[in-house]
Amino acid sequence: MIKRALVSVSDKTGILDFCRELAAAGIEIVSTGGTAELLQQNDVPVRNVTDLTGFPECLDGRVKTLHPFVHGGILAKRDDPSHQETVESLGLPLIDLVVINLYPFKATIQKPDVSFAECIENIDIGGPAMLRSAAKNHADVTVLIDPEDYADVLEQIQACGETDIETRFRLARKVFEHTAAYDAIIADYLRNVSGDDVWPDQLTLTYEKDTELRYGENPHQKAVRYNKALPAKGTMAQAMQLSGKELSYNNIADTDAAIQLLKEFSEPACVAVKHANPCGVAIGENIAEAYNRAYEADPVSIFGGIVAVNREIDAEVAAAMKQIFLEVIIAPGYTDEALTLLMEKKNLRLLRLSDIDTPVAAGTPLFKDISGGLLVQDADTQLWNDLDFQRVTEKIATAEQFADFEFAMKVVKHVRSNAIVLVRDGQTVGIGPGQPNRITSTEIAINNAGNKCEGAVLASDAFFPFSDCVQAAAKAGIAAIIQPGGSIRDQESIDAANELEISMYFTGMRHFRH
Repeated sequence: MIKRALVSVSDKTGILDFCRELAAAGIEIVSTGGTAELLQQNDVPVRNVTDLTGFPECLDGRVKTLHPFVHGGILAKRDDPSHQETVESLGLPLIDLVVINLYPFKATIQKPDVSFAECIENIDIGGPAMLRSAAKNHADVTVLIDPEDYADVLEQIQACGETDIETRFRLARKVFEHTAAYDAIIADYLRNVSGDDVWPDQLTLTYEKDTELRYGENPHQKAVRYNKALPAKGTMAQAMQLSGKELSYNNIADTDAAIQLLKEFSEPACVAVKHANPCGVAIGENIAEAYNRAYEADPVSIFGGIVAVNREIDAEVAAAMKQIFLEVIIAPGYTDEALTLLMEKKNLRLLRLSDIDTPVAAGTPLFKDISGGLLVQDADTQLWNDLDFQRVTEKIATAEQFADFEFAMKVVKHVRSNAIVLVRDGQTVGIGPGQPNRITSTEIAINNAGNKCEGAVLASDAFFPFSDCVQAAAKAGIAAIIQPGGSIRDQESIDAANELEISMYFTGMRHFRH
């Protein structure tokens, strides 16, 4: 039976009503600090924890519940004779219900201009200790961290004076998940403050559940969406859905891929993505021009795809987008007229991400799940190293081709390897993604481009192992090539480019994307 509850909460949601009902059920309430004061002010019977322990709070409140009378009363096994003998001999007051949520460390570190000292002071010590004690002894003790669970526990107490073991086990598991996440945020904060770029021997990540998805990549797979506990500006997790159907697993993954590529550009840009690969990318004087050029880059593949832009969508752009079937549109904003037009397509998912152009910071970690483990690497935020960049052919690229080199390398970084991208005048004209050999990727890109190959530049994410890609490019009318170089057979490709009068440049920097 529950006879005594210890209550100490930062989140006061629902706590007054809950404690009133506990008191009405004859349960003694022990509390601390602000919670005790709140209960007293509202005429809820409460006993201060210092009366229970016989020891005053000290060190500015840092020590108040770290006491044997608190932890002994929580941890004592009710069915263990030796424990009960100790309880009797020491006069330990048994605590049957623990209701605690922790100092708001996460909210504190997100405050602007918050000091390091204030952050440290908001690391809860006594709270996690009591939660872990209660969760460990869930065979006898009920533990609550979430106001959402108050009603269920109260209903059981009112029905039979205690909770069932299934509920106590569920709540205990919830506690350990919560305290693990709490500590992970603290560790992450301290790692960021230190500026240490050495990855720890033990890496603990924490994410918060956002949505249970209808299914995963395929209908027979279950899926859930989680977001990082500490939100980052300009990320998919921060996007707000304005209308349309629920986002699917594939919608989310593909939209994120579009966002990451879009961040490469500061000028008005449009990125179309299909099955995680870009299918049309273009820049323009404005978003209307960028969208039209991205559409023209591959009007077949964009059908049923994802479109991301880095400027507000107006009625002109919305009218153009409305003409075809798209799964998702994401932009930093929409005019009222644009929203009205696009919302007429009930299934079209419209997302707003105001900070969509926030660049990816150097050193941002990327995670890749593998069976039994995790791979971690820095985000690929570079195009090339100027010291390694070199012309390797007799023919020199024009200024326009250099501009397309930069554009093409920004895109090729985001295409699955082996990756070939053809670009002309700030517009992709052909993309060859994810083939087991580079010549097949080259042929796919050339076939997609057709007569748009004439005068285009070709970018490759890795070196050419043979000269066949150079020969195929020349035959298609491609004017210039940019690639990392580094093959033991580089000279064959250089000789072929010279013979075929194509300019070729080596960047010295590979951009695999698996």
